[in-house]
Parts: sequence; C-alpha cells; structure tokens
Amino acid sequence: MPLRITTLSENTAGFPIVLAEWGLSVLVQTEDLNILLDTGASTSVPHNAPILGVDLSTIDKIVLSHGHYDHTGGLKEVLAKTGAVEIIAHPDIWAKKYIRFGERESYIGVPFSREELEALGASFTLSKEPVWISNDIVTTGEIPMTTEYEEIDPNLYVKEDGEWLSDPLWDDRALVIKTGEGLAVILGCAHRGAINTLRHAQEITGVALIHTVIGGTHLIGATEERVLRTATALQELGVQQVGVSHCTGLPSAVLLAQQLGQAFFFNNTGTSITIP
Repeated sequence: MPLRITTLSENTAGFPIVLAEWGLSVLVQTEDLNILLDTGASTSVPHNAPILGVDLSTIDKIVLSHGHYDHTGGLKEVLAKTGAVEIIAHPDIWAKKYIRFGERESYIGVPFSREELEALGASFTLSKEPVWISNDIVTTGEIPMTTEYEEIDPNLYVKEDGEWLSDPLWDDRALVIKTGEGLAVILGCAHRGAINTLRHAQEITGVALIHTVIGGTHLIGATEERVLRTATALQELGVQQVGVSHCTGLPSAVLLAQQLGQAFFFNNTGTSITIP
C-alpha cells in the first residue's frame, strides 16, 4: 500500500461540509499502521473523519507534535473513538504554556490533565529522543537549532512556580516516514524551524532525499528574508512537494508559492496525498 497522508483538521476547509479550525491534525496510513499526528483544537477531527472516509477506531498510535491546545484540544473526542491507544510525545507537553503580548496573557497548553486522558484509554510514551514506531516511521525527538535565520516565537512562555520563562519548545517535533521516493516529513508547527527539522530528520534516518514536506511551518509574521531563505533551503534539499498549513500565514505562503512553483500546494482540511 502506498503511503497516504490525509489532513483531518486545519485552519481552512478544502471543500464544503468539512469543518476548519485553527490547529492541525494529520493522518498517516501505511500498509501496517495508522498514525494520527495531533488532534486539532476541538471537535473537527471526529466530525471530519467519516466525511473523509476515515475510521478513527483504526488508529494505532497518536503522536503529539507539541503541547499547545490547537494540536491537543481534540484529544478527548478522538479518544472516545479510538479507545485505548498509545500517545507518543515529549515530557514537556505538560508544561504550563502561555502566549503573552505585553500585559495580556493566555493559557495555550494542553486543556486536559494527564489523568483525565488516561481514564479515557490514553497510554503516554514520553521521550526526549526520537521514537521509532516502525522500521520506517520515527518521531524527530528534540530538534537542534542549526540555522542562523530560524528562531522561536519570543511571545511564547512557560510558567514555573509563578515565574515566566521563555518557552524553548523542546517538545516541538515532527513525524518522519521513509518512502521509496525519499522522506515524507509531517510538521506540527515547526516552532524550532522547518529547515532545522528537516536537517534533523535526515540525520536520524540517514536518508538525504526529502520528497514531501507538509504541515505548519510557523512562518506567520516572519520577515521576507526568513521566508526566502526557507524557500531556498527547501530547493537546495530537493524537496518535491511542499504543502503548507496552519501557522504558515498567508503572506508567507504566497511568497513560498512564488519561489517554489509547482512544488507548492496549500495543505488544507480534506487534502489527501499518496506517495509510492
């Protein structure tokens, strides 16, 4: 069976009937495994799944790209459909995460307790290292910052013992799949940099060729220079398909489209691609 990647939830609805909401959820289907990366912000995934021909009870694993509500808020409703399931993530998903603009602050962490989710059948595997789900599928683990132009959003914080600390987003991770065409990399938000993530994927898999990249690139509000350098890096890496979602931002997406040409597409709710 070819690799099939279906976006169950994203900011924009790709066609009528499906729901869109700020966040992301992507289903990866191979011959042997069905893996869900993230669960969207609330109710969109269980609503959209049957419309898109997806039976959530067949999910074998859930991977959380990081501990923000827009990627984890659908967990309760998804678990109601999956039943008992392993959830793979970084220990920092349970940090008290906030976004701050001046004196305004908003909690943006996981909206449920670990105990609530475990009572619904969640079994957490928390690791800072890459987790190999099969011989061909791996999470990136902690992603080193190696480029000079990618940086973490300075408005993101964690609160520890009443003290505000900049959030290093060590829990940020992607899902990487080896295919016959090269790597397919599914980004959650790429808070630690899309290119940093792709380079790390190459390192942990030993595969240089990257065929497909989809998901959030966190270029929303990025400078034109950063977007152009990202586009150049994607071209230098030889990526054949780049489908942007969620936190890319429309201005940055348009600039990427101009630079990448036919390799570019909008990866919205309902988008489904296959890779041999």
